[in-house]
Amino acid sequence: MADGTRNRTPWLLASALVVLGLIGWIASVALALEKFVVLADPDAALSCDISVLVQCGKNLGSWQGAVFGFPNPVLGVAGFVAPIVVGAGLLAGARFARWFWIAFQLGLTGALVFVIWLISQSIYVLGTLCPWCMVVWSATIPMFISTLVWNLSSGHLGGGRRLGRALSPYVVPLTIAAYLVIALLAQLRLDVIGSLS
Repeated sequence: MADGTRNRTPWLLASALVVLGLIGWIASVALALEKFVVLADPDAALSCDISVLVQCGKNLGSWQGAVFGFPNPVLGVAGFVAPIVVGAGLLAGARFARWFWIAFQLGLTGALVFVIWLISQSIYVLGTLCPWCMVVWSATIPMFISTLVWNLSSGHLGGGRRLGRALSPYVVPLTIAAYLVIALLAQLRLDVIGSLS
């Protein structure tokens, strides 16, 4: 397909994937280390337990913290490697086939769905805001949005080129809007601002 979008290096997307992937990976490693501390000493004070509201201990100790039978951070430690490698590959001039972009988008979509579920569990069931979890959420959301917009505008997902190009300038505002929705939900449910006083 003779389209300039296919042949140019997506520098912004590539850089975002590397940076956000690293941020998500570091947060996942930090969570995994905190989990190891809890496994070694269930009564240990975790560095991420700042208050009753802002903590990761409750999240790590819940069944939601090990949905697949092992600690969720393991998924992040493994999963965030993919966007780092894809971003680095793009920066090095790699070109990926359409099937690869579809598979990558499916992986990011699965990650976003899981993050949305974790957000709902954290806010509405556990009643906590896990610091490292929030960093993972904050990395996953813009990775999904920016890759979706790139895939649409590049024609990797079939139609939707016009939509992808129209959304391209709004990746950052869409990400900020997603963050604001989460903040609003947390405030309405947990009264975050009231807990600070």
